[in-house]
Parts: sequence; C-alpha cells; structure tokens
Amino acid sequence: MKDVQKIYNSKVKSIAGALNLIQSKDVIFVAQAGAEPMALLDELHTISANGITGVELQNCLPMKNYEFINNPQYKDNIFVHGWYFTKALRDAQKRGNATCTPQHAHIAVWKKLYGIQGRRKVLFTTCSPMDKHGYLSLSISNIYERELIENGAVLICEVNPNYPRTFGDNIVHISEVEALVETNRPIPEVQLVPYTDVDRKIGENIAELVEDGSTIQLGIGNIPNAVAAELRSKKHLGIHTEMFTESMAGLIECGAVDNSQKGFYNGRSVCAFAFGNKKLYDYLDDNPTVLFKSGSWVNDPYIIGKNNKFVSINATLEVDLTGQCCSESIGNIQYTGTGGQADTVLGSQRSKGGKSVIAMHSTTTITNAEGKKETISKIVPFLKLGSIVSLSRNDVDYVVTENGVAWLRGLSVKDRVTALINIAHPDFRDWLRFEAKKNMIW
Repeated sequence: MKDVQKIYNSKVKSIAGALNLIQSKDVIFVAQAGAEPMALLDELHTISANGITGVELQNCLPMKNYEFINNPQYKDNIFVHGWYFTKALRDAQKRGNATCTPQHAHIAVWKKLYGIQGRRKVLFTTCSPMDKHGYLSLSISNIYERELIENGAVLICEVNPNYPRTFGDNIVHISEVEALVETNRPIPEVQLVPYTDVDRKIGENIAELVEDGSTIQLGIGNIPNAVAAELRSKKHLGIHTEMFTESMAGLIECGAVDNSQKGFYNGRSVCAFAFGNKKLYDYLDDNPTVLFKSGSWVNDPYIIGKNNKFVSINATLEVDLTGQCCSESIGNIQYTGTGGQADTVLGSQRSKGGKSVIAMHSTTTITNAEGKKETISKIVPFLKLGSIVSLSRNDVDYVVTENGVAWLRGLSVKDRVTALINIAHPDFRDWLRFEAKKNMIW
C-alpha cells in the first residue's frame, strides 16, 4: 500500500477546511460523550455562512453548550436530535433547537439508519494518533461509530494525542478517513464526587445482592460509585458494561474484578465507551484487557445473557406502585434518555443466575408551586402526568432504596404494592397505602 504517512498528510485540513465538506441535508452523527470532536463542534455553526441548511445532527451526551445548540438563529441550519439529554440539550429543547430520539442503545443506530435512507451520513469523532501501520483508534467511544463507518458514513475526525489508544472493534485505517484535523486540547474529564450516607446505604443493599463471580454493569454517579466501593471485598467479578468508569478500573486494581468467571470473554473487560478522569484514561491507554466493542453488540440482551450471574445496576427517577419506572423524564420534560437500561435489564434475566437492580433514593426535594422546598416520595401511586415509562413493570426485577430491597420478580400487583411501600420512606408509607386502597391498586 502507498506510504500511509503520505495518505495521512493528504487528509489533514484546517477546521474550516473540514467543515467545508458538509452539505445541506446531511445527517451528522457525533461520537458519544468525551469522544465528540469538540474543536470541530465549536465551529460547526459557521457552515451557515456557506448557505448550508437542513442539516440534522444526532448526538449523545454532549459535553458543551455549543453555539449551534445554544443559538436559535442556527436551528434551520443545524437541528439537533439527542439520544441522551444533558443540560445543554434540555436548554436547547426549550429554545426549539433540539428534540429527543427515543431508543434502546443496542438498536438505536440501526433504527436511525433505516429512517434516513437516501441521505448522506457523516461521522464526527475523535481518534488517538495513527500508528506505523496506518491505523487510528476510536479511543473512548465505539457505541455506534465503527458501525456508521461500515455503513458508508463520511468520516471526519479530530486526531488528538491526549486520547488513549484502546483495543477492540474500534480500529480505523487512514484510508477510511475523508478528512482530519489535528488538535491538542485536553480530553474531557468527570471527577468522582463524595457520595452521601444515603448513597452508601443503597450501595450496601445492592452489594448484598452481588455474589462472588458475578459479571457487573455499572453507570456513573453517586450511587454507582457507592456500589463500587462496597464491591471491593468481592472476588472474581467480571465486567460487561456499556460505559467503563474509574470505579471499574479501581475494582480491577484492588483485585475484586479478575474477569475469570464470566463464562464469556474471560480475562477481558468489555465495554462500548468510557468516561471519567485522567486516571481512567491512563489505565485504558494501550491496555488490551479492556475491549471496546460496538454498542449494538455490547448491549444486545442475547449477548449480555451469555455472561454468568450478570448483574445490571441502573438508576431511575420515579417508580409507581406497580413497578413502572420513569428513568428519563420529570413529568413531560425530557431529562436524560433510556440509554441501555432496558437492554441490560432484559439481558440480566437471560443470564444464568442474573439479576437486575433499579436503584434510587426514596425521596427527593423539589421547589413547589409556592416556591418552597418540599420533600416528596419517589415511590408514587402513579407516575407524574406525561412521564415516560423507560422500563415496563413487566421487566423490573429488584428495586433498591436506602430502606431496603423489593424483589418484584413474578409478584402480583397486590404484592408489589406491599413490597414497594416497605422500601419507601417511612413518612410516606401511610399515604401510599391510602392511595393504593383508594385507587384499587391491587
């Protein structure tokens, strides 16, 4: 093959030069979370000066409130479709700059590709530098990136030496790249924050459900961090997860995770993307024991079920007395997204000895209509008007709060009511019993 460095050099462009490749009506897919090419996105709004209109941008967990997201004047040039909302997308939706694309992680990209047949696809991503053989690594996200390349997406990438080189199904040859820009910006980080006593108690309750030899899936946030801390005394855990985090690296380093009893990809941690701090990225760099596989494979319930004793641990915002979980909206307001929650819940129930855990605080504090702070129960008779049912009551297994564990598998509505009231905050249990009786929830 022609000298790969010459091919590389021929594709290096300025940011403006790379953005000149965008055409009206393109569908731009953006790499997930910290892998998004922030230098390109910072300037994306400038395509409006070229007369470009009707661009649809599909993203997931955006890191910044970019000008094209923030400014309503660009919504006819670039309209944002979000698979998973952050504050930037919540604010953008209010301004009319964004909408939500409902999805399950393992089939999201395939549904989207079906819906945009006939339109040109473009992928924006960040890669670690090219090796001597002409290959770049997709680094910290392969949730849908490699599959888009294989399905004809025009690849425009940032090449940044601060991104770790990772392994798995996430290698890109320079011949597949349409254009690249070279940057040296810092990689986005999220730091672990101290968790509360309530989080710690939830972590303890969940840890009691996790047997030695289990394969785990954790998310990010206070409750997953508390769970990870309580799992440090376990033995022979494995990792098969959508997102790889600093907490997971810590479990490997302390010896709790050795991936020896997964029964599927033994000796390897499997993920689709990673997000954390520099310590995590340093751990991932040139580490062949962590495999970045496509999200449609990692999150496929059938694939998940191949792991022994798979335990999925996810959070929710509100649960009704029959077990319906609202995990992504506050009433009718889109707050986050479904992500891989349903995927991992269903996958755990295919796994030999598997368990699915939905975790939450039993209460939260809101500002009521009078402008006063008020504590409310997160276990409720009915979900708020307009709430999105992210997880059907048919699929819920364990629900955990700081007050205990409710095992709903196979229970009738009547028995679910009793089990969920038992883990609600004591101040709200009489109210829940009254509402259950009043509304014939039995």
